[in-house]
Amino acid sequence: MIPYGRQSIDESDVHAVVAALRSDWLTTGPAVEAFEAAVADLAGTARPAVAVTSGTAALHVAYAAAGVRSGVKVITTPFTFAATASTAALLGGRVVFADVEEATGNIDADAVEAELDEDTAVVAGVDYAGVPIDAARLRPLANAAGALLLEDAAHSLGSTLDGRPVGSLADITTFSFFPTKNATTAEGGAVVTDRSDLWERSRSFRNHGLVREPSLQRYPDEGAWHQEVHEFGLNYRLPDVLAALGSSQLLRLQSFKDRRAAIHARYGAAFEGLDGVVLPSAPPRADPMWHLYPLRVPSERRRNIFDALRADGIGVQVNYVPVYWHPVFEDLGYRRGMCPVAEDWYRREISLPMHAGLSDDEVDRVIESVRSALR
Repeated sequence: MIPYGRQSIDESDVHAVVAALRSDWLTTGPAVEAFEAAVADLAGTARPAVAVTSGTAALHVAYAAAGVRSGVKVITTPFTFAATASTAALLGGRVVFADVEEATGNIDADAVEAELDEDTAVVAGVDYAGVPIDAARLRPLANAAGALLLEDAAHSLGSTLDGRPVGSLADITTFSFFPTKNATTAEGGAVVTDRSDLWERSRSFRNHGLVREPSLQRYPDEGAWHQEVHEFGLNYRLPDVLAALGSSQLLRLQSFKDRRAAIHARYGAAFEGLDGVVLPSAPPRADPMWHLYPLRVPSERRRNIFDALRADGIGVQVNYVPVYWHPVFEDLGYRRGMCPVAEDWYRREISLPMHAGLSDDEVDRVIESVRSALR
């Protein structure tokens, strides 16, 4: 089976992990600091990234830093993995879904504008398949309403918009380093921002909310051992072993991007002009790191095409079930039909294999199988 996504590991990664295991630090050490600096450099932020244990943890941290709490409104896309919405809901946020653009699958700024009001704390967009959201329009819209723009960039580390890297476009941005993502730490994530308040709150939340600086403590004279918790947080610290893997991976990020672009171009040339098929696209302003290759096929045939590809050893996937279709949201009163463009994307979408380790022969095999299934 050719997987739709997988990690690309070489001996340099293995060496980096072994070196971390042999060091004096397994967690909260220099490998984490080095990784945080490397992520910030790629993201174009002056402050180091806040490394955490997963992309989901990154979202939880970012929403907490943004002040999401009971009753405040969070506008987000339904066309994403559930964590983009569930982490806001777990903090008590009132999640409102805005529909997506037909061309990209990204959150639609017009739909967001229609939902914005004084209760909105965060607008959270997702860089679907690696294509950056329209932050140039979304951020002023959100900020004018007193809200923050959060960019869920789980798909888009290495992407740019108008020549600026993802990570520098929104008020706060989250990354994922799951094995299928553009670079991996096995499990891991990160938060980046250049706002000092959001950065400090992110760092605090990922470490139990601990306050160790005497000047900030309520009872600073207890002794050198003293630490306090002023606001609740969690242990979302990324270990040095995983951070070392991440730093090694980031050294090859451009080569990963180049290979994904070549695969994308090869697919595009093979499928251009096929009846009933829509190819993934990006606006001219964007230079995506293609995380997915989301092919749209006739909805009435999608199940049969998907099953035929799987039977032929092509590990296709569907990304994503609209979030509010999940029973946990259905039980909260959300109903199908709310975001028709996102639902049409779901009914037609099949993610073809897309990762840096795919050989040309494997890509050709995918192409042959897809063309056969579409006949």
